[in-house]
Amino acid sequence: MQPMHTIPARGGLNFDETPFLAIWEVTQSCDLACKHCRAAAQPLAHPDQLTTVEGKQLIDQIAAMHIPIFVLTGGDPLKRADLYELIRYASGQGVKVAVTPSATPLLTREAIFKMKEVGIVRLGISLDGSTPEIHDAFRGLSGAWARTIQAIEWANEAGIPIQVHSTISRHNAHDLDNLCNLFEKLSIVMWNVFFLVPVGRGQLDDLLSGEEFEQVFGKIYELSQRVSFQIKTTEAMHYRRYLLQHNLEERRLGHGHGHPHAAAEYEPGTPTADAKTRTMGWATRRVNDGKGFLFVSHVGNVYPSGFLPIHAGNIRETPLAAIYREAPIFKALRDTSKLEGKCGACEYKEICGGSRARAYALTGDPLAQEPCCIYQPRNWKPRQEGEPPALCQPEQSGTVVTL
Repeated sequence: MQPMHTIPARGGLNFDETPFLAIWEVTQSCDLACKHCRAAAQPLAHPDQLTTVEGKQLIDQIAAMHIPIFVLTGGDPLKRADLYELIRYASGQGVKVAVTPSATPLLTREAIFKMKEVGIVRLGISLDGSTPEIHDAFRGLSGAWARTIQAIEWANEAGIPIQVHSTISRHNAHDLDNLCNLFEKLSIVMWNVFFLVPVGRGQLDDLLSGEEFEQVFGKIYELSQRVSFQIKTTEAMHYRRYLLQHNLEERRLGHGHGHPHAAAEYEPGTPTADAKTRTMGWATRRVNDGKGFLFVSHVGNVYPSGFLPIHAGNIRETPLAAIYREAPIFKALRDTSKLEGKCGACEYKEICGGSRARAYALTGDPLAQEPCCIYQPRNWKPRQEGEPPALCQPEQSGTVVTL
């Protein structure tokens, strides 16, 4: 019998061979100064960022690996003069491209319609608060909220599916209901809930405690049953555990068949019964840092994710497929037998595995237990010898956020 970590993911992808999602940071240049910025972006582009020719060579490799989703991010992708050329080239290679621009004066109606013309399949845009006061403080630029709303309206006009990204921290965890009410009015197709990893400008003091993670999971779970758009989480792998636990509990209590999202996988473009079924597919997909996911930096370095800065190779020297399949850090992250602490003992480790990026950020060990998970595995004795302290527990993280 093959080890669990080599079993192909539902939907046909074997994550030992092919990621579900690849992200290319086309530039670190950006005119915003977001508090949580992973890239610690700067106004000027790095002189050694990948050239247009090198970008097209990367796209060729993405196409050859048959990676379902390819995202151009930054920094701000619109700071690259060749962005439209790269999108058109990728589309011509059969690669499904999404773009995540920053809400700056560069994000004009003309720019959005041009991206549609050259072939993007989805626009990702960040909105971290239901009001200008919350969002603009988070993004470090007055007027960013209004510009974001305008961009979403233009994208709707252009017929581009809109995915909104919200980074959840102490600044906005109280605002989730209001955010979802706004999203319904804006006709988005997906809400991507990012849980803070304290890297770049992301600060440890902004990180929710383990108890607060569970509170937010409960709120997302509640919202997912009534909103019209899909919801997925990023760097909150233990939401999958939470979701399955609650689905089983609802079945045990005889409340129907549990959460309607609990049984389906979803591939982009595949029709399903309803929005709730689609949401669960994203929620339970077993993607993790380095496991179904890779990140290419502006200078061609390859990482397990943009939040896990362990260099695995550079595409200028080694083919992307070889790095993903053979680099020691990628192979270790895909092997759940190497997980340590509670994660290694957890009965949910095959579907969860914890945030490897957050483990690394808080402990220096990418295989350490998820620091912000309060779940106790069935056969785990709390604080066994050698177990690290729970770094995200409320008593060590300040005042508990009320949702």
